[in-house]
Amino acid sequence: MKQHPLIPAEDPLYPSSDGLPLAENDWQLEAILDAVGVLKIRYGGRPDVYVSGDLLIYYEEGNPRKSVAPDVFVVFGAANHMRNVYKLWEEPKAPDFVLEVASENTWREDLGRKRALYAELGVCEYWLFDPRDEYFDPPLQGLVLREGAYRALPALVDSGARTIRSEVLGLDLCAQSGVLRFRDPATGQHLKTHAETVAALRAVEARIAELEARPR
Repeated sequence: MKQHPLIPAEDPLYPSSDGLPLAENDWQLEAILDAVGVLKIRYGGRPDVYVSGDLLIYYEEGNPRKSVAPDVFVVFGAANHMRNVYKLWEEPKAPDFVLEVASENTWREDLGRKRALYAELGVCEYWLFDPRDEYFDPPLQGLVLREGAYRALPALVDSGARTIRSEVLGLDLCAQSGVLRFRDPATGQHLKTHAETVAALRAVEARIAELEARPR
């Protein structure tokens, strides 16, 4: 197959797939896709912010076994363009923000190996979310790296909603009834998901069509 000139060729030493599914259930899938979509919209206009999800990060040159694929991650200072994989030795730095969404087969790694690895790589904030409230207690946790170890960010709990401010993103992460939302503290408004943005555009288009159809 001919390689598209705008798509980088796959590096056989560092494949783009680890053979694992994006998600194990709909709750995990929706949380991942919504978070990636919201953050891509939020930072889509910035050429120096890279947002991705379930993309392999290789962190030791020459050793393809040293890799990890965060559910969601954001890097400030990395070029905003498409990638097959993220090689730390070719990029400016490790992610600033990582979010892992719990599932039956991943939650132990999220609390153990991945937590230790992200701290070693220098990931500034590590977030954990459990949409089904089965594995993490509490179901939403934000951790910040301080002197080589993760410390819990302060949380506010009100009427069943748990809210934590991300220092890296400058956004509030709010969890309630198994749903994770991102909120702009400057406006107090939740950031729209991709589906909500599309729905809003369609509503506007329908209203315009309705007005144009009216007799003058």
